[in-house]
Amino acid sequence: MREVIPEIEALAERARESLAAKNTAREAGLSRSRETIRHSANAIRAVHRGEFDKASDLVQRAGQLLSEAREALSEHQDILHAGFVHDAAKEYTEARVTLALIGGGALPSFEELKVEVPAYLNGLAEAVGELRRYLLDRLNAGEVELCTEVLEVMDEVYGTLVTFDFPDAMTGGLRRTTDSVRGILERTRGDLVLASRQRQLEESLRRFGEKLGG
Repeated sequence: MREVIPEIEALAERARESLAAKNTAREAGLSRSRETIRHSANAIRAVHRGEFDKASDLVQRAGQLLSEAREALSEHQDILHAGFVHDAAKEYTEARVTLALIGGGALPSFEELKVEVPAYLNGLAEAVGELRRYLLDRLNAGEVELCTEVLEVMDEVYGTLVTFDFPDAMTGGLRRTTDSVRGILERTRGDLVLASRQRQLEESLRRFGEKLGG
């Protein structure tokens, strides 16, 4: 019986080495995923400031970090699909889509971004919130016509997302995210309608004043 003791010790050592390697890979993947999210968030802020070149540099770096996260976890598929890489890919997609829509450029595909479809669709959905922010900024500047175009894009994104009728386990909770998009769209449409009516009222008052003055 005692002769199995060295075997137990050898098995334990191999198991320890295996878990140590997995943990090292996890830490590498996690840190790069966090950096991907940070760079993506900074890119979105740059977009809203009109710093499109800076935003482009940031999203490029975010894409590199995301690739490094996947590479670090390539031999540990269970950790790769644990959730944090998906979240990083979603934030990266949101940043790339936001830059394309506001900065002026072709909408990147999930193949181009090298992200999974669920992460892409959820990132596309969350970009609608950034479009609302952009629309409100432009609305304050009096650019109602541009706001109407932005709203049309938001509406198209929502109309597309609601067609994906698949289990949440397949889409990364897209149904819940799409419901949030609907709320954002309804609030934004209400804001735009109110601003348009106010603009029409101000124009009517201006013309009335001109008539009185004439």
